[in-house]
Amino acid sequence: MKKLEYVWLDGYKPTQSLRSKVKIENYNGYLPEWSFDGSSTRQAEGGSSDCILMPVAEYTTIDRIRADATRTAPGLEGTYVMCEVMNADGEPHESNTRTDCLNLISDEWWFGFEQEYFMYKDHRPLGWPAKGKPRPQGDYYCGVGSNNVIGREIADRHAEACMNANIGITGTNAEVALGQWEYQVLGSGIKAADDLWMSRYILQRIAEKHDVVIVYDPKPQTGDWNGSGMHTNFSNQHMRTAGGETYFRNACEVLGKRHNTAIKEYGSGNEKRLTGKHETASIKKFSYGVSDRGASIRIPVHTANNNWVGYLEDRRPAANADPYRVITHIVDSLYDFTVNW
Repeated sequence: MKKLEYVWLDGYKPTQSLRSKVKIENYNGYLPEWSFDGSSTRQAEGGSSDCILMPVAEYTTIDRIRADATRTAPGLEGTYVMCEVMNADGEPHESNTRTDCLNLISDEWWFGFEQEYFMYKDHRPLGWPAKGKPRPQGDYYCGVGSNNVIGREIADRHAEACMNANIGITGTNAEVALGQWEYQVLGSGIKAADDLWMSRYILQRIAEKHDVVIVYDPKPQTGDWNGSGMHTNFSNQHMRTAGGETYFRNACEVLGKRHNTAIKEYGSGNEKRLTGKHETASIKKFSYGVSDRGASIRIPVHTANNNWVGYLEDRRPAANADPYRVITHIVDSLYDFTVNW
């Protein structure tokens, strides 16, 4: 017998959440479609509530990680199954943002997501006093020691679980605020976004065991505290091989012309984070620059110093952004530019 954990995105707006349910059966390598009650996830009406889960990506875990993360008994092999939501007639559901992304993207495009988040317990960031605030941010970034860092056990177990599930995780670190963390996921084409969503799911499952809530709000704490983003590094084959300063700067100019559209696609509540402070650009104005973490688009200094061969970083996406929508926006915005170059 094998435990298949089907994972999908619900229909809540403006921010979708992850849902899951478990199927246990004799597994022969075929992942069957499965139905669920869409009226309970804002994806259907009660009178016609069946929605279909169509498996699109499989992440097999090992017993130790299953036992650590979900208390599953050793010996019951587990598989996470990323699914698209389809209507009963087999057409993509309106909440299914993966289909449009898949139809547009190719493995020529590489994406690296920097996923920031807070750990919360008792309705406040982990390690924060019940009243008041901790000492100002500064010591916590990549910090060491129990006076500077909290939640490392969760972050480390998450990184290990992602590695064992063959998710393209490339690193993790404590962030600027106490109780805030970041991890990075790199991949080509649609797998980059699949991996990011599944890594979020695994993080939340591990946090459950510690009675900790993972918060992706882009600005959960007001005042002089950094918000949480999902900085998106990206490149196509031309950027990685031929490049050129003119190419990179023109690409930035093209993205700037669709700045307002980007903001609509890059997560909810982002106006609280994109203020022009705390390493952000103002939501009201597009900008780009070399090594500029206060810009909308950062041109990494490594790219400029490497004969303008490399990648770009879009610093606008919020921590709660949908990576499918982010990828779709970037590739669609640059489509005519890249084809006609």
